[in-house]
Amino acid sequence: MDAMRLILVLGDQLTETLSALRHADPATDLVVMAEVMAEGRYVPHHPQKIALVLSAMRHFAQTLRGAGWRVAYSRLDDPDNSQSIPGELLRRAAATGATAVIATTPGEWRLIHALEATPLRVTLLPDDRFLCSASEFAAWAEGRKQLRMEFFYREMRRKTGLMMEGDSPAGGQWNFDHDNRKPAKPDLLRPRPPRFAPDAVTDEVLALVETRFPGHFGRLRPFGWGVTRADALAALDHFASHALPRFGDEQDAMLQDDPTLSHALISPYLNLGLLTPLEVCQRVSAEWQAGRVPVNAAEGFIRQIIGWREFVRGIYFLQGPDYTARNTLGHDRALPPLYWGANTKMNCLSRAVGQTGDMAYAHHIQRLMVTGNFALLAGVDPARVHEWYLAVYIDAFEWVEAPNTIGMSQWADGGVVGSKPYVSSGAYIDRMSDYCGGCAYRVKEKSGPDACPFNLLYWHFLTRHRDRFAGNPRMAQMYRTWDKMDAAHRTRVLAEGDAFLARLSAGDPV
Repeated sequence: MDAMRLILVLGDQLTETLSALRHADPATDLVVMAEVMAEGRYVPHHPQKIALVLSAMRHFAQTLRGAGWRVAYSRLDDPDNSQSIPGELLRRAAATGATAVIATTPGEWRLIHALEATPLRVTLLPDDRFLCSASEFAAWAEGRKQLRMEFFYREMRRKTGLMMEGDSPAGGQWNFDHDNRKPAKPDLLRPRPPRFAPDAVTDEVLALVETRFPGHFGRLRPFGWGVTRADALAALDHFASHALPRFGDEQDAMLQDDPTLSHALISPYLNLGLLTPLEVCQRVSAEWQAGRVPVNAAEGFIRQIIGWREFVRGIYFLQGPDYTARNTLGHDRALPPLYWGANTKMNCLSRAVGQTGDMAYAHHIQRLMVTGNFALLAGVDPARVHEWYLAVYIDAFEWVEAPNTIGMSQWADGGVVGSKPYVSSGAYIDRMSDYCGGCAYRVKEKSGPDACPFNLLYWHFLTRHRDRFAGNPRMAQMYRTWDKMDAAHRTRVLAEGDAFLARLSAGDPV
């Protein structure tokens, strides 16, 4: 008789074709799943995120048992729970006599190192749910002076055949992003993402989260996320059938009374493993092939999945475990209390953070050009920004969150992800949203007590980092514009920027 092995399935590995499960034998091996406080509290995760992961895990354990697997499942409130993943493996090993563990490589260096240090024979298999393995990405990156998503994305289009016509991209071009930068208008008929009523399993989890994580930022209820593969497929079907046609046009827009617009809200399901990237993209491509959605919508969405999502995962593993500690710009300001819901007069930040607290969700432009933009302009320590994004968003797991924050948002990696920092004045937010109309500040004011803080901090940031960025071809025009301004105006803007940052550091409402 073959010796029993422990088959570890983590909370973001809820896929029946997971490599660890494929290499296991249901007749002899034991699946280990564990809800542990170490994973719920290493950053203060949003209560909805914790509830989603725990409920999805419990439902997935039921699925595995129904398929003939034996599952040793540790609940968070089990008095014998060691409250760590290695501890639960050791507990199950002691109970069964097993000495070997098979696991799919986690998406976080912290857990990889923890498993490697566990005193059992741990085999880590590649996570082949992605379309590009870490080794394939490293081979693509080798010898390149710059790693740019656009060129990687083209390789992924060729590899998958998605939206390809022979060797050429459908529609005659690879990227239709220039068609996807339109503002949006309120529309009561815009389809809303589906919500899923909690079942008995989820209700039990919600009560547990309320008891165990009472001080975490964000509202737990109402809770409407899907927790099974069937729910995830229903969410995908609703998006593809109803919202996808407008996704391209509206993907960068922001409306204060419409937090979802035409976004899919399926990233949590993808990142938990309830959906796979290829099936999602194939469904979107099928809608385009059937003539039901325009090319810019289908291409823009597919680029987010096989381009950006795969690219940032490659970056995370290529750059290594110290990536989240990088701070090229030397920013060291504390994260302002407004990120945790403290009052602010800036309507865009108030809305984005408030929505995050209510839903554990904000779309990519709210994250990049509102909360991320402000943190970068204000010189906030990127490690604190990284921890905040990892904590508050329901789809945030370190492999995908860290390159988006450390690289794309905060430029703390010195240009590994992006060739220039994503900074803007208030003009961009005004163009792409309706936030500015209800703000205490005036977006058209460039200086003075009513001036939009983004206007002051934009030039303050560029001046602070002139030696680094003035020679960047993509930023030269910004500096030429600044240099042409009246000297007295420039002095006033910088002084007012200094005063604003001083108030921010003092904890004064801003």
